[in-house]
Amino acid sequence: MRQEKITFDMQSLRGDFPVLQQSVNGRPLVYLDNAATTQKPRSVIRRMKEYYERENSNIHRGVHTLSSRATDAYEAAREKIRSFINAAHSREIIFVRGATEGINLVAHTFGKRFVKAGDEILISAMEHHSNIVPWQMMCEERGAHLKVIPMNKRGELELNAYEDMLTSKTRLVAVVHVSNALGTVNPIEKMIAAAHGKGIPVLVDGAQSIPHMPIDVQALDCDFFVFSGHKMYGPTGIGVLYGRKEILDLLPPYQGGGDMIRSVTFAGTSYNTLPHKFEAGTPNIAGVLGLEAAVDYLNGVGMSLIAAHETALMEYATGKLKALDDLRIIGNAEKKAGAISFVLENIHPHDIGTILDQEGVAIRSGHHCAQPVMDFFSIPATARASFGLYNTTSDIDKLTQGIKKIAEVFK
Repeated sequence: MRQEKITFDMQSLRGDFPVLQQSVNGRPLVYLDNAATTQKPRSVIRRMKEYYERENSNIHRGVHTLSSRATDAYEAAREKIRSFINAAHSREIIFVRGATEGINLVAHTFGKRFVKAGDEILISAMEHHSNIVPWQMMCEERGAHLKVIPMNKRGELELNAYEDMLTSKTRLVAVVHVSNALGTVNPIEKMIAAAHGKGIPVLVDGAQSIPHMPIDVQALDCDFFVFSGHKMYGPTGIGVLYGRKEILDLLPPYQGGGDMIRSVTFAGTSYNTLPHKFEAGTPNIAGVLGLEAAVDYLNGVGMSLIAAHETALMEYATGKLKALDDLRIIGNAEKKAGAISFVLENIHPHDIGTILDQEGVAIRSGHHCAQPVMDFFSIPATARASFGLYNTTSDIDKLTQGIKKIAEVFK
């Protein structure tokens, strides 16, 4: 599917994003670092500003007009996000600071409730550090073992090995939906079905899938799903943990404080019901409302349309980059989304990123918080171009022109 068949008005859509209307180093900005964070449409910025100007108040704790307004808006946002991922109940939507906190919340509470010495947690070889370190910490604390699902040189998980690793000792599988370092789209449905066949729950890190494709947690049949607002055109500092109600009900609170309690005495405390049990203290109310505005924006464009557009971009970019001399794409999975990582022979990725910036092209260079992936491919780092709904084939052409200039400079 070629880009010109996409039906939304790209010029108008790009006009919704103030950051894109600027020049960097004297050249129009080409933003290709969307896997790190996406830019924000005016509607998101406006909604957060509106909250501070008209509704600013704490929630769930006041009977005055501003508090009622803020509370109603906050809970309406929860329902909007429930619908966006098709959770069964709004009580299954827990607001957190981002995917990282969501994973830490599950690791801490699930570990305390269900994991004992000798048990095993499965993660994959392509995980972001946020889906490695919390499990390492929990396993060390509980005397459990962390097992790693292997991958091949194409950047695909070895599913036969994975199924063999699912044993009576496995307490949970935590796996990324889309790799931030490789762009690999993992066969989550198959992996969840295999785990559930042995009664093992699954957490999915959806930080890199939520902006690129429709998500239906009931269809996926996952037990937990985490994502960050800033990866999906929303604010930083806000994210969502989805969890099945029947599991969340069994988990202890993650933090103590206001709003997560039913009653407090010096003799003891009883805890609030879902979702408030996991939302201690004053939340990021403006962030939640900004995230709701981002969901409205994505729904307005259409997630299926976005997925088709970005699939076309990935195909176009892959062809363009493969045609360049001395360039090697890292990760050639059959199904990819969102990002392409590459190396240039004898040129450090940081040099690639620095020189492209002089051309007005923003990419990411480094290990992308996925050092085990770099170790697996025996490289220190990669350059990564990652795409969003506002990117075009013209952006990719400027990227490839910039890479050609880099090759000329280093020759």
